[in-house]
Amino acid sequence: MLVAGLNMNVLLCISIAFVFGLLSTKLMKIFNLPNVTGFLIAGLVIGPSILGFVSSDDLNALSFISDIALGFIAFSIGVEFKLRHLKEIGGKVVVITLFQSLLAVALVDCALILFGVDVSLSITLGAIAAATAPAATLMVIKQYRASGPVVETLLPVVAFDDAVGLMVFSVSIALAKVFSTGAAITAETVLINPLIEIFGSLALGALLGAILWLAAKWFKSTANRLILTITFVFGAIGLVELFSSQLGIELSGLLICMMFGAIFTNLTTDETEILIACDNWTMPLLMLFFVLSGAQLDVTVIPSIGIIGVIYIVARSAGKYFGAYFGCKITKANPVVTKYLGWTLLPQAGVEIGMAQVAMAALPHLGSQINTVVLCVILVYAVIGPIVTKIALTKAGEIRPDVMKLKNKKTQTNT
Repeated sequence: MLVAGLNMNVLLCISIAFVFGLLSTKLMKIFNLPNVTGFLIAGLVIGPSILGFVSSDDLNALSFISDIALGFIAFSIGVEFKLRHLKEIGGKVVVITLFQSLLAVALVDCALILFGVDVSLSITLGAIAAATAPAATLMVIKQYRASGPVVETLLPVVAFDDAVGLMVFSVSIALAKVFSTGAAITAETVLINPLIEIFGSLALGALLGAILWLAAKWFKSTANRLILTITFVFGAIGLVELFSSQLGIELSGLLICMMFGAIFTNLTTDETEILIACDNWTMPLLMLFFVLSGAQLDVTVIPSIGIIGVIYIVARSAGKYFGAYFGCKITKANPVVTKYLGWTLLPQAGVEIGMAQVAMAALPHLGSQINTVVLCVILVYAVIGPIVTKIALTKAGEIRPDVMKLKNKKTQTNT
């Protein structure tokens, strides 16, 4: 029997997720909303908190899909790191990223501490505030074929944002442990371990990118090169688990995949075909990722979010917008980028859930509070983030009405 050994309930859950994901695209078309918003809502509907078609056990069994999807998302962002383009905007991107990321952290930290929230909890939530969801942003850009100076700045900013976010998160968790337990602050916990994770991930990613480039010279067909890319993403995610479980070295799958995508795209001269094929292959995977992410959200925890969640959302949103605004002003960025970039940095989903899980393990006595606040704010950002991103890119003139009409016409023809 071909399916021997497989959990048929899990396979059925995947099928249900696809069905509801597809149906949500029709609903989003009626309201002229991004598909990613529909995917998240569809997941919420079929998840444990509403219809229960997908149980918590099913979500645990399918957790590897999120890791793989995030790997491909990171790879897609990495291939945007073309040196010729980064030479034009590279310095600006670094400054803008640091301003919007660190200001969001600082505002959330200060606002929560001033309100009287536990210092360890405040620092942890502030660290999680730094990250922006690359998946949701990338889905909106791809769906509407957005292009222009805002998108050209947004993609590398989101990519660098993850690197900054991981560094801030690692340092913040170390500090949160110190404040929580009263232990001494050491260079190893606050500086050395985070640097090992970041630079170790970048080094391994660079090695994989070089090997992928060499292998692509041997396998010439688009199909074989697509298989190579899939193999390397899967392998990168697997190596993270191997290094963690066997060697005790924590690495970031996001940074690894991002780096080998950047190395590959800068070494090769004919990456276009493989990237198009990879995009086509990953679209169903991304749909499944967002539907399952939505299924993890629990509407019953919303009443318990309280003022902490409201402060988090307001402070983080202000930090992202004004940080991007000031960063753009300092670097004398395009006025359109200055005006609209901050609005495109609101989405949170996926990576932040992973950060919350790490934080819960590190600070078990604060686990329920961290989980409640993070899931609630992700629910809010997951719904409004892609919508605000679409509106901002439309006002910036990077989502053209003629392209949207052509896309809708093609969709209606195909369906």
